[in-house]
Amino acid sequence: MPRSLCPRCIEGRPEARYYKPAGIPLRGLEEIRLATDEWESLRLADLEQLYRADAAVRMKISRQTFDRILRRARTKVAEALLNGKALRLEQPV
Repeated sequence: MPRSLCPRCIEGRPEARYYKPAGIPLRGLEEIRLATDEWESLRLADLEQLYRADAAVRMKISRQTFDRILRRARTKVAEALLNGKALRLEQPV
């Protein structure tokens, strides 16, 4: 049985819920979901340019967990951009 997820500190909130290629209706696109901890890791690492250890402290998780989340987020964003898919940003609860 997998362990339950520890609550993560999410400070930001995205302005939009979807990003998609221009000129294509959303209903006709395959969708990739970016979880709240994934977009928060992107925000801290790439937008605020924090060191991974500092970003992990802000999210109240280990550095290894932060690295895993960030890697997963970057893979999803790259897949959406390069393969013309819609990117859905999950909203914090």
